[in-house]
Amino acid sequence: MKLKCDPCLSERYKPDLQKEISNVDQYFGTTELPSLLKALEADYRHELIGERLTTTPKNYAYLKIAEGCDRPCSFCAIPLMRGKHKSTPIEELVIEAEKLAANGVKEIILIAQDLTYYGLDIYKERALPNLLNALADVKGLEWIRLHYAYPSKFPLEVLDVMRERDNICNYIDIPLQHASNNMLKAMRRNITREEMTELIYEIRKRVPGIAIRTTLIAGFPGETLEDIEELKEFLQEHQFDRVGIFTYSHEENTSAHDLVDDVPAAEKQRRAEEIMEVQQEISLAKNQQKEGLTLKVLVDKKEAGRYLGRTEFDSVEVDNEVVINTNKRLKPGDFVMVKITKAYDYDLEGELVD
Repeated sequence: MKLKCDPCLSERYKPDLQKEISNVDQYFGTTELPSLLKALEADYRHELIGERLTTTPKNYAYLKIAEGCDRPCSFCAIPLMRGKHKSTPIEELVIEAEKLAANGVKEIILIAQDLTYYGLDIYKERALPNLLNALADVKGLEWIRLHYAYPSKFPLEVLDVMRERDNICNYIDIPLQHASNNMLKAMRRNITREEMTELIYEIRKRVPGIAIRTTLIAGFPGETLEDIEELKEFLQEHQFDRVGIFTYSHEENTSAHDLVDDVPAAEKQRRAEEIMEVQQEISLAKNQQKEGLTLKVLVDKKEAGRYLGRTEFDSVEVDNEVVINTNKRLKPGDFVMVKITKAYDYDLEGELVD
């Protein structure tokens, strides 16, 4: 039996896939879990209720707090594939977090298409601060990390909770996408450069030393070289700790698809690389400031005879790693103190402190 499942692709293009790739037995969309379980002959009640199998290393796990998105971003197809925002109740998330912690998970990474919208649908208020306080009480969780916090109407109370609770990482991922007001308007981001600047200053004021990660898009329809220069100036002004960048993809049925995709692919890539050259210098300078400091590091793995870990200012797979020099035996999930001896563009190296 051939069973293939790519829920986002299947949700959006199921009829086309069935027609063009007919040798696949079945396709399942994002809302078709019961059908998938039936096809797998799984006993949902006895095998799956209350259980979760993680595919990540044992020391960390992702915790999805909501599904879908109500935002109107012109480039994004997520609402078409995932539907409207739907929050998971706090009590259910706490139970899941408790079970993860009981199984040895030390860090949970909160994710959603829109983290800061959490709770509006079921509690009629932005309830992310309440959720964070509840999760911070879970025994065994040493790090709680926030990803994908939409900047418009950001609930500032989140920052107060982050500052007050020791096991909430001083780290936040806020996808800003651009800095030119022309592009922000075309992208339907519902925020201006000036408002983003005000938010960034407020974040750093309320949580001193916080690491801010953002994501950008290069090559959106109508983007000019002046827009790119403005974006580079924005990076220089705000000195983000971590930056990721994507080149624009023309997605069917999004409002941006009605625009002319007028930036050639090679030029999109060139612009993205130009932007990352600016960030590379910023990242190196920030890392060099950590030389000589002793930092708490979570051990993730051993690779090529070296232990690799992360500080609270780095998320897994997308941010810096710390190379830990030691003759001692360590294991994933250990928290150790490391004195930073070398800084690179995107990584650190240090000696284990006894």
